[in-house]
Amino acid sequence: MIKEIKRIAVFTSGGDAPGMNAAVRAIVRNAFNNDLHIYGIMRGYEGMIDGNIKRLETTDVSNIIHRGGTILKTARSQRFMTPEGRKMAYENLIDNDIDGLIAIGGNGTFTGAVKFMEEYPDIPIVGLPGTIDNDLFGTDFTIGFDTAVNTAVQAVDKIRDTADSHNRLFFVEVMGRHSGFIALHTAIAGGAGGVLIPEEEFSLEDVVKLLKRGAKRSKLFSIVIVAEGNQMGTVYDIAKNVEEQISFYDDIKVTVIGHLQRGGSPSSFDRVLASVLGFGAVEALMAGKTGVMVGMRNNNVHNTPFTEAIAKNKPLNKDLLRMAHILAQ
Repeated sequence: MIKEIKRIAVFTSGGDAPGMNAAVRAIVRNAFNNDLHIYGIMRGYEGMIDGNIKRLETTDVSNIIHRGGTILKTARSQRFMTPEGRKMAYENLIDNDIDGLIAIGGNGTFTGAVKFMEEYPDIPIVGLPGTIDNDLFGTDFTIGFDTAVNTAVQAVDKIRDTADSHNRLFFVEVMGRHSGFIALHTAIAGGAGGVLIPEEEFSLEDVVKLLKRGAKRSKLFSIVIVAEGNQMGTVYDIAKNVEEQISFYDDIKVTVIGHLQRGGSPSSFDRVLASVLGFGAVEALMAGKTGVMVGMRNNNVHNTPFTEAIAKNKPLNKDLLRMAHILAQ
């Protein structure tokens, strides 16, 4: 029997991602369209434990679609990892008569949701993939990924100018502790001379060979994109080791783009994606769905169980990786 949904709450959790606000806006607007009461939980699971829950009106989400970050704020909650913390969160939801939850976040957010549903199955939860890493199984793209890549590519474009002017080799580190999606897409779009990612084994000899091949073509500068979780070590160690092996660049530099990739106004792609998924999350709750992530596959909204989104590996496109290596030559 489908539980009647009258009051839902939305929260953002874990790392922020551009487009989260666009998702919140779509959720609030569609909730009002269906005569639902909608609440915002501030600071993710931490706010759920503290009872930091407030009613949202349509005016609260006006003029936010273009803003980065999250108006609901976010946090990583150690307390929610304990039974006592989850019990406090549940009691606060019951006190506010919350019938369903929409969680916007990544792997850790959905892991917490699964544990919460095991203990308190009477509150349905659906999730939206809000993470710049694009590493969740069940969706072609996650909210924030496109913007993060655009930010990285803009940085690479600027670095290219100084690399060319000074005959330099740049190692540019982008985010991606466990996945190379940002690095791969940045390398292709930025015309990089190489890419190092967690999913592929690469040795110092491989990197040196790649750079020497470029030097034989009188390529006097180069840019190598490095995912932070690559298998060769820190970007600084890589640069130091390469410098000891080659001498045909005037200088070798390291640039770490870092948290710039998390911020900024979301791209039009991320705004549309977040809006479609936020709208779909409300529909999913009303249809009796629970324990699923609302994602996009082949341009269609697709529901994937949290357990699959968390546990299954989302592989890189091997053809795309092969192409990146060929175009870097």
